[in-house]
Amino acid sequence: MRTMLVILTIAVIGLGAYSIDLHGDKESLQRTVHAQYTEKLTDASEKLSYLQRAVSQSLLFKDEQAIHSELDSIWRLSSEVRSSISNIPIGQELSNQWLGYLGRLGDEAKKTAKSGDYEAWREKMPQISTNLQALSDEWTTATVDYYKQDGNMDVWMRQVDNKNPNTSFDNIKKTLKDYGESDFPLTLSESDWQKKLELKALQDSVVTEKEALEKVKYLFPIIKDATFTVTKSSDTAPYPFYHIQFHQGIRLGYVDLTEKGGHLLSYLVERPVDEAKLSQEEIIKKAEEHLKRLEMKDVAFVESRENHLAWHVTFARVNPGDNALIYADGVQLKIAKDNGELLGANAMEYIQEEAIKPQKANPIDWKTFFDDNVRVEEVRNIYTDNGQFEQRLCYEVIAVRDEQAQETFRIVVDAENHNVLKVEYLT
Repeated sequence: MRTMLVILTIAVIGLGAYSIDLHGDKESLQRTVHAQYTEKLTDASEKLSYLQRAVSQSLLFKDEQAIHSELDSIWRLSSEVRSSISNIPIGQELSNQWLGYLGRLGDEAKKTAKSGDYEAWREKMPQISTNLQALSDEWTTATVDYYKQDGNMDVWMRQVDNKNPNTSFDNIKKTLKDYGESDFPLTLSESDWQKKLELKALQDSVVTEKEALEKVKYLFPIIKDATFTVTKSSDTAPYPFYHIQFHQGIRLGYVDLTEKGGHLLSYLVERPVDEAKLSQEEIIKKAEEHLKRLEMKDVAFVESRENHLAWHVTFARVNPGDNALIYADGVQLKIAKDNGELLGANAMEYIQEEAIKPQKANPIDWKTFFDDNVRVEEVRNIYTDNGQFEQRLCYEVIAVRDEQAQETFRIVVDAENHNVLKVEYLT
């Protein structure tokens, strides 16, 4: 009996120590995540201020070179603010509103630089500059809510994911919606594009909260035993979806699924990552295995890029008619360098599924198209946006310019009319 009591006592002490250890791991992970979010929040606030200043400065000049310098800054800064905001836990709806507004502003700057229609820019931008200043001030005020939590991510996430979010960030949502509609009214083609973004074409049956949770456990078996919290998007969301948070051991993250059909929108998990052990080829193989699990079998590899923790691997849907890659139907995966675990997935573009119109591909003699000192390394057929919300069949060319120092470029050429749509310097 005494021996049994000793054993039970040791077991209880062991379980207590294990519980304390798990609690410590969770707190450590949350502190790490909070630090990352805080960095992105600070970066977004700073870049948003710079963006407003660049818009204001663009109205100073008549000189074309000076205007172009500011237009380049606006396009670059809008992209950088979008990147920071997309990595901050402020709620899916607000994030979408911000990304849409900033994207329209960046596109407007890029279009103006290309067209040279500076009068239209000068007519539109004074009000937008004023609106951006108001948004920047609201954003600065709203960040106080986040800092009040003092690193307590559980409290913050409950506030953000509540049916009626009670953070000051949510106050910005209505302002953004009003400014977006007044500053950048939609054309007919843009309206069609917006309907695609709002998943109007989804005809699937509605899945229940329980069915959505079962789908998550099936798609991501590594978290099937996690603790889950399920919330539904508000009535003002552009489309209904389930936001499913989870916590399991060292893993903390979320999954978003559409209510219609339970399609994967996004997945993100935070956990410590050890030293890299897998090669690039092994990472891509792991990514392809994850795609099969996610039931995305009609895609092909596009590219992969790495940072110190993970590989970011991009795939695109293959058009069954001509095997060309539809870049607008992309899937992005984040793969851990240590063991190939899926740390993130973005399938929003994939489920929007472009309607591809038949197009003619006229061959090009690359020897006469390029200069004599340019060598074509690779050509593949793709579909990409031509800047007017049209998916065009194009040749994507990787070409090397042979000089003393070799330079590599990616050139996108319309397959029918041979217009050059994009030139990108690679190395």
